[in-house]
Amino acid sequence: MAVGDHTRPDMKAERGGTDSPLLLVAAPAAGGTGLILFPRTDCLPAVWVGPVPAGLEPGDLVALLAAARPCPLLPQHGEGWFGRPGLSGHRLDSEAGRPAAGREWSPLFVPVRSEREGARAVIEAEDKAAGLRLVTEVEAVPGGAIRARHILTNLGHQPYLVDGLEVVFPLPGRVGEILDFTGRQTAERIPQRHQIGDGLWLREGRRGHTGHDSATVLAAGVPGFTFDHGEVYGLHVAWSGNTVYRVERVPSGLGRPGDVSENRDRILPGATTVGGGELLLPGEVTLAEGESYASPWVYLAAARSGLDDLAAAFHGYLRSRPAYPRSPRPVNLNVWEAVYFRHDFGKLAALADAAAALGVERFVLDDGWFRGRRSDRAGLGDWWVDEQVWPGGLHRLVEYVRGRGMQFGIWIEPEMVNPDSALYRAHPDWILSAGGRVPPLQRYQLVLDLTRPEVAGYLLERISELLAEYEISYVKWDCNRDIIDAGSGTRGGAPAAHDQAQAVYALLDELRARHPDVEWESCAAGGGRVDLAMLERVQRVWTSDMTDALARQSIQRWTGQLVPPEYLGAHVSAPFSHQTGRYMPMSLRGATALFGHLGIEADITQLGGDDLAELAGWIALYKRHRGLIHSGRVVRVGTPDDTAWTHGVVAADRSAALMSYVQLDEPRNDQPVALRVPGLDARRRYQVTDVTPGVRRPRRDGLEEPGIPAVQASGATLAEIGLAVAPRQALTAAVVLVEAV
Repeated sequence: MAVGDHTRPDMKAERGGTDSPLLLVAAPAAGGTGLILFPRTDCLPAVWVGPVPAGLEPGDLVALLAAARPCPLLPQHGEGWFGRPGLSGHRLDSEAGRPAAGREWSPLFVPVRSEREGARAVIEAEDKAAGLRLVTEVEAVPGGAIRARHILTNLGHQPYLVDGLEVVFPLPGRVGEILDFTGRQTAERIPQRHQIGDGLWLREGRRGHTGHDSATVLAAGVPGFTFDHGEVYGLHVAWSGNTVYRVERVPSGLGRPGDVSENRDRILPGATTVGGGELLLPGEVTLAEGESYASPWVYLAAARSGLDDLAAAFHGYLRSRPAYPRSPRPVNLNVWEAVYFRHDFGKLAALADAAAALGVERFVLDDGWFRGRRSDRAGLGDWWVDEQVWPGGLHRLVEYVRGRGMQFGIWIEPEMVNPDSALYRAHPDWILSAGGRVPPLQRYQLVLDLTRPEVAGYLLERISELLAEYEISYVKWDCNRDIIDAGSGTRGGAPAAHDQAQAVYALLDELRARHPDVEWESCAAGGGRVDLAMLERVQRVWTSDMTDALARQSIQRWTGQLVPPEYLGAHVSAPFSHQTGRYMPMSLRGATALFGHLGIEADITQLGGDDLAELAGWIALYKRHRGLIHSGRVVRVGTPDDTAWTHGVVAADRSAALMSYVQLDEPRNDQPVALRVPGLDARRRYQVTDVTPGVRRPRRDGLEEPGIPAVQASGATLAEIGLAVAPRQALTAAVVLVEAV
């Protein structure tokens, strides 16, 4: 459980902490997220966090602390905090393994050292009586967000049981409304809102991975905040295991309002806070002397002008990471919904021919290529090419695909095993389990215990050999079930969810190091593992197993609150959805996939000539503008008629925008909807052109579907007034290009 040395020798160190407030700003100009640390006598520093206005002076806030409503990043019961504590735990009896009279359950940390370099600060504190050290790291990160984490070290002789270690940020009193997300497989990121009241709003994720129902981003803001209006704060826990998200409003602590006493620095006022961390299972983290536990990084972005500002901060951060994809995002063809488990060279070759003709750049062979995998009931864990389906291996198919100018990709699911597999029959003890029983099956699968070195070693070598044998440029890594009874047999069935998540990271990191030219996609039965810790390691996520374009509009709209478009796998599906059975015109399917990492998930050998021609048009449009889509600022514009959505991307230099108008359902009235384009240069003039591919088909009333007229207008006019779009036929979409003249 030990962590490495988190200090750096080139950082300034100050014994006993700083004497004046310390400001960290996550953007060079006003408008980014700022965090101020206020030293306190014999207590952890108090914190203010918020969007940074021009002229902010940390020293001015010293006299305004009551209005600033600061609190420490780790609130403690011992200083009068009556809400959920930042640290929960207690000392164990080292001989009997029993609680030793609840000792050290209420530590009170005192700063002993602080360090600062640029946009990073470290505060080290101790409770000598409790035998605990706390190191808090705070960083301003590219894009405009702040991140923080705690590292707890046991200095005592007896073990210390950690029940929870969470990072908490204060919120201003004017914040009164929460937006977060829930969902399920094929329906990820369903938004839900409610008012903040006294008490605790707690979201726990216990699925062993991030989960389709994850809060994802917990946004708290002034009542009625929208995409482009209202002060709002967005928190994300960067962890791919069990998580906690929390918002809490706590009435005042000790004393009366306005009290001035010798305990003034030691008593926390009433406050509204937002925070999070890892949800630890009982007994999961027990620290021996000298061992440490690090909480996940918890990110907070603050914005004055709504949810799009928050999204821009998270997008900017991901675009700064080393694993960020630097090449244009290739058009994918994933063959899953074309063939499922029916692998046949002739059929797949025909798909490759059709794909190459359309302009597809990457061909992905999904589930079904390995031994015994004729259905989802068998074969998982046996990562050898099935010789009965592929005599001589995959060489013929790989060479055929690459010979048509496309990359070759493949699907794997390393963390899972079918009971009907050679691996499970040989090693039934290699699974996560508790209570001496086999956990319930989900999708005919069990979860391998990657904390066992022999399991991780087996997977590492099998996958490495596969990638070494074939010219594979891309791997889709799936994870199709939750973890039930996440206990490891190496520790008598004790919980291992934390170590399992770390082991997944370690396996993926080692594979990336061995095969640096391979790109990776994270899939978890669709969008069940969407978090920054995983996104920092991959180049793409499969946003959802739902490929129905109408349903995908909402899923992609809200997943984009954290994830930029270039990461969001978005595929043009079959005309009739395999999930819902609904018919979707190519207009809607193409426009939905355009604003992500575009691909195809359909049997394109069965499409008619008109559909193929229109699909080729969408692919060409994507290729022309993917540089803009994948680098600009996402904008989502509210409309008075919720049957129509408008959204798009504005170039970072404000020279262009690509916008979409989507008619989700029959219009509620016959009034035009204004397609506004926020974020352009107000003084420049722009040409607006309808670039929607395909011919304009007649509506049911016999009239031609109207296009969007070409106009020239100023950026200010397009932002405030916009383009009048006449009501359209349901399930259609239009795309307009806005270019500076």
